[in-house]
Amino acid sequence: MKQRILLFIFLGALVQVNAQKNYNTNKFKQLNEELPTPNVYRTASGAPGAQYWQQRADYQIEVKLDEDAQTISGNETITYYNNSPDKLTYLWVQLDQNVRATTSDSYKIRQNSIGDSISFDELKNLVPWFDGGFKIEKVTDTKGTDLPYVINKTMMRIDLAQPLVPNGAYSFKVKWNYNINNRDEVGGRSGYEYFEDENNSIYTIAQFYPRMAVYSDVQGWQNKQFLGRGEFTVPFGNFDVKITVPADHVVAATGELQNSSNNLTPTQIDRFNKAKTADKPTLIITEEEARQNEKGRSADLKTWHFKAENVRDYGWASSRKFIWDAQGMKFGDRTVMGMSYYPKEGNPLWGRYSTEAVLQTLETYSRHTFDYPYPVAISVNSKSIGMEYPMICFNFGRSEPDGTYTERMKYGMIGVIIHEVGHNYFPMIVNSDERQWTWMDEGLNTFLQYLTEQDFERGYPSRRGEPRNIVGYMKGDKASISPIMTNSESIHQFGNNAYGKPATALNILRETVMGRDLFDFAFKTYAQRWMFKHPTPADFFRSMEDASAVDLDWFWRGWFYTTDHVDISIDEVKWLKVAENLPGTTKGIDREKRDGEAKSISDIRNNESGYKTRTERDSTLIDFYSNYDPYKKTPYDDVRFSKQTKGYTDQEIAALSDVRNFYQISFSNIGGLVMPIIVQFTFEDGSTEIHDIPAEIWKMGDETVTKVFVTEKEVTNVLLDPYQQTADVNVDNNTWPARHQLTRFELYKSKRMKSTNPMQRARGAEMEKPIED
Repeated sequence: MKQRILLFIFLGALVQVNAQKNYNTNKFKQLNEELPTPNVYRTASGAPGAQYWQQRADYQIEVKLDEDAQTISGNETITYYNNSPDKLTYLWVQLDQNVRATTSDSYKIRQNSIGDSISFDELKNLVPWFDGGFKIEKVTDTKGTDLPYVINKTMMRIDLAQPLVPNGAYSFKVKWNYNINNRDEVGGRSGYEYFEDENNSIYTIAQFYPRMAVYSDVQGWQNKQFLGRGEFTVPFGNFDVKITVPADHVVAATGELQNSSNNLTPTQIDRFNKAKTADKPTLIITEEEARQNEKGRSADLKTWHFKAENVRDYGWASSRKFIWDAQGMKFGDRTVMGMSYYPKEGNPLWGRYSTEAVLQTLETYSRHTFDYPYPVAISVNSKSIGMEYPMICFNFGRSEPDGTYTERMKYGMIGVIIHEVGHNYFPMIVNSDERQWTWMDEGLNTFLQYLTEQDFERGYPSRRGEPRNIVGYMKGDKASISPIMTNSESIHQFGNNAYGKPATALNILRETVMGRDLFDFAFKTYAQRWMFKHPTPADFFRSMEDASAVDLDWFWRGWFYTTDHVDISIDEVKWLKVAENLPGTTKGIDREKRDGEAKSISDIRNNESGYKTRTERDSTLIDFYSNYDPYKKTPYDDVRFSKQTKGYTDQEIAALSDVRNFYQISFSNIGGLVMPIIVQFTFEDGSTEIHDIPAEIWKMGDETVTKVFVTEKEVTNVLLDPYQQTADVNVDNNTWPARHQLTRFELYKSKRMKSTNPMQRARGAEMEKPIED
């Protein structure tokens, strides 16, 4: 009896373990354990709670650019408002410039190796040589009394004599300076680009001032060290900034210029006012005027005074090389100025496309989120960088000396402008924690970038967003792939993980899982709930479900918490035919040749929407590449096959009144990531029919499922995911009868080539020739 009891206990425990194992590995397990418990600050619906709070920091900054010494010096007064229910005994200030200090951990944690040879640039990277980082001269209260402070790498703690109580405010002053980095030599998100022939520079300046860290209900102080990748987490506030630069410089900055008459000529002011109502970008400073400006070098100084309200950060640019154009865009009774600043090296690309891309970004993003709330949106040209700040961003894009440019440069430039201007929405307004979750700003922004690019020009060659574009990453070695829900500093394949995969996931949600109407309403709800606030991943996940009535826990779990990929296969198709004649006959059926790739589901729906792209509304934006197609399409060979049949008795056939075809299809989930099953049938008469099966078909077993489809006509071909909208990594197993995809490879000459771009060749430029050594 004792042995029998022990056996029952063992069997019971085994059943419980197996049940627990199945529950823990179930693809449709709810996310409750992964998400934080809702509270009075953040609700279960994903909205801010009744007692939600956030801190605020206001800045008065005076900063000076020394062009000869290549230094920045400044002093600031920070007023910090404690809106939390907590007493604060110290404050944390971010010193992001310290990432370039010679003692920075960013150098220490960098992996290195040396082969048989090493270049000078590689050698420089082995030993920190640039004297970067803040030199903090003084930290005082408003009366000038020194405050005790401790610098821990990229963070500075200021110890308060008395606790800062709830609803209290505290002001203090910081004086500092630092050496500006040459981006060509040192790299970095901000710095200067030097033009040796002219002895001129373009300065794109950010992270130039000590700034407050975020204190929140989620984790207290966000004082995670800045190592270079995880970007910035900063509170909102008002900025009053005075920027002193050489008198012949032109300055672009976050906010509105307060002293135009001191820095702009009457002609420039008149042009700017006319640009407010212009229907095309209007030049404030022409290329001819900029060329003249860059010939001199003033020894005098001027101060540009800007103010910005309710922004989380600040950036500015300065140069005597700038061409400047602008155009107004109406939002109700407000006029927002889209503007671009660029050197002659950026033309003709920048003069033609930059401000147009800025305005298209404001148009598309506002339609999907909220009206752009700031007075200006600025795009500044720099050599090889794309970086964002409130109302201003720095973007690459240069033409060849002869005025031509490659297709890649054109669309890459427009894309980066859209992306960086788009960051005004995420994270500058929907202010997520970039230091912790890169995907919350980069992924969401890349998704909206994709929508904006398609609004700019039909068939725009978007780099990210289409499911087929993420396939190579998804099917890669899992040892070098991280879940999206990974801290910014620990991500493998940063671009694919934080930009491409979440953007693709959102596109799949919109086009395949939820549908455009439900998705767009939910996404806009999230954006409007959290504008000018600090959302977390849980707030996004919950808002999307709350506003759509679609259970998406399975989707978040698979796409954001695992490294599974999509690979659904058609394993078997059985045809069960009910007809007047006995089944069992087989015949060969010719299949029509397929030419080119399947159309994108987004393209199909965009074409059906009636929306006109910017290039369709303005034919002057159409250039050589707008209709350029470098690819030749190769048709697939005909495939012959036989139908599979199953016989019925005469009595069984006679018992059925209508003529139907039954197709029993077995599917396998090879990749592990559950997704909807989208099946396209092609019939004998050439017509097609698509069946969309929700992902929940896998809920009782995520490895294999079987589904019977009933059709009136006979099927000649079954195709899984016909528009490649699920990021299925292996399309070879998506077809019945089996069909293998055509693989193309490229032949090339071994000699180094001096290449010309298609615009040059179209103009009759010299064809490619080997470079003589």
